[in-house]
Amino acid sequence: MAADSNVPKASVKQMLGQKLMLDLRYYCEEAPVNGQCRTAMTKLPVELANLIRDYDIGGVILFAENLQDVAQIVQLNRDMQTAAAASALKLPLFISIDQEGGRVARLPRSLATSFAGNMAIGATYSAFGTAFATEVGRVLADELLPLGINLNFAPTIDVNVNPQNPVINVRAFGEDPAMVADLGGAMTAAMQQRGMIAALKHFPGHGDTEVDSHLGLPRVEHSIEQIRKVDLLPFANIIKQHNPGMIMTAHIQYPALDNSTFVSKDGESMLKPATLSRKILHGVLREDMGYNGVIVTDALDMAGISKFFSHTEAVVQTFAAGADIALMPVKLQHPGELQALSELLTALESAVQSGALDQTELEQSYQRIVALKQQYPLLPTEKTPAQQIKKAQQALGNAKHRQAELALAKAALTQVKPAAGYLPFKLTETKKLLLVMPDQTKAKALSAALQHYSKQHFSIDTISLQQTDLTDAGAKIAAADVVISGFIAPMQSLADIGGMDDLTGVANIAAAYERQTLQYETLLPQIKARKKPHVFLSLRAPYDISRYGNYADIVLASYAYNTAEDATAINAGNATYEAIAQALLGQYSLTGTLPVTVSQAAN
Repeated sequence: MAADSNVPKASVKQMLGQKLMLDLRYYCEEAPVNGQCRTAMTKLPVELANLIRDYDIGGVILFAENLQDVAQIVQLNRDMQTAAAASALKLPLFISIDQEGGRVARLPRSLATSFAGNMAIGATYSAFGTAFATEVGRVLADELLPLGINLNFAPTIDVNVNPQNPVINVRAFGEDPAMVADLGGAMTAAMQQRGMIAALKHFPGHGDTEVDSHLGLPRVEHSIEQIRKVDLLPFANIIKQHNPGMIMTAHIQYPALDNSTFVSKDGESMLKPATLSRKILHGVLREDMGYNGVIVTDALDMAGISKFFSHTEAVVQTFAAGADIALMPVKLQHPGELQALSELLTALESAVQSGALDQTELEQSYQRIVALKQQYPLLPTEKTPAQQIKKAQQALGNAKHRQAELALAKAALTQVKPAAGYLPFKLTETKKLLLVMPDQTKAKALSAALQHYSKQHFSIDTISLQQTDLTDAGAKIAAADVVISGFIAPMQSLADIGGMDDLTGVANIAAAYERQTLQYETLLPQIKARKKPHVFLSLRAPYDISRYGNYADIVLASYAYNTAEDATAINAGNATYEAIAQALLGQYSLTGTLPVTVSQAAN
């Protein structure tokens, strides 16, 4: 790549600073005495502003903890860009977020439109084509940009061919590579036309794994032919048609693409994951597929990498493999950790001097990053915070966007049983409902939506699957005219919650999920034995229909389960439950179709 006169001249260390994207989720003014810092960083501390300025840092990633309300988010992002403007290179920051929609949405759901997610969009494909992918891409861009967020780690274009996938499942559009390519391309184009950088993920594909790369190192044993026809096809099509600004790597082994090994920090010989593989990032993505945009790693604190490498070694290896940006390369959660950034940059500079990192490739990578920063409007156009706040408030969760959110939830809702035709009973003919839901919040959301949209008043009782005492369950089932039960499978992954900093909470989530499963499987035979009219709601991945569908007369798949902070609010982040309520009340025809194969779906 020829040097561009518009690219600011930079030293090796400055170029390396542009290649780092920092996680500033938590920050404590003093080192925490016990354990990790859990103070959310909502206002930029001087010492972090100085790091951005002094080391010419290229970007940051925001999490839910950083995002409270419009004024606070706008101010935080302006302060970070002010720090970047004071650096020697004066290049604006990539300010990034995982706002995929559905399970993975970092902005408060009552504040921003978060939608039902990719598999819900996949369920609309046969009736609506790419219309919803385009609309969701537009709205995500129109709400993130006024906040000062200019890079969205979306869309997820993994092809979910494995029902046991713990981390992707409903984050995928479906199992058909051509459909995934079509919908992912439409969403990418819509975001980028609005001025938002899109980042396709997770290259070369995370759809056929049973290990979460947050927790370990998954391996995909596909043949070259299968990889090209399934995993790589959406990436290849979207690169050709839509020039995505970024592509994110996966911490996954693909022996058919690269069977070379490395020795881990514990002395174990292992296959190289894609994030550290030159054959995959440079050979497949750059040379074979012709991608000349920016390659960003998935978070380097994930166990798929951090378990096997020191953080410095991981960054050196991924840069040598061809990645342009290292995401979350080092922890910076209190003053005692800040020195780690300087040490990392010094080590990277030494790697360039020793030839472990090629200086020409470093310069080319720097030029790609700068070219992308110059291609997109990274800075808001409003001069003052007040103007920007006003614009953001007008955009976020506005009436038109909320209408689109509800329209997607309704278009996605899929009637799996009976397979076709009318529902065997209508809620309008009943008075007493029993809701058996994963927790009280979901029960409240559905109850509020049913009462809101119904012309008659229901008597609604609830059972939460988080209850430890089910002694009154039999009486509640006996008293009900209709039972509506919902389940969420599989359990939440670290991607849903945030990332590796949430690892300590996973054991609690796993225990709660096990308890909910046990409770649900205790109640289902009781509902069937009482011959109660029964609706089963598959609230996340529809694969659980093959396990629970035969207990119910009506089976619906929503692909989404999230509620807003106020679960009873109407038209403010509880669209899934509003769509379910309207469907059960017979207020619209269901057009959604399953975008993945569910065994024995209609029994």
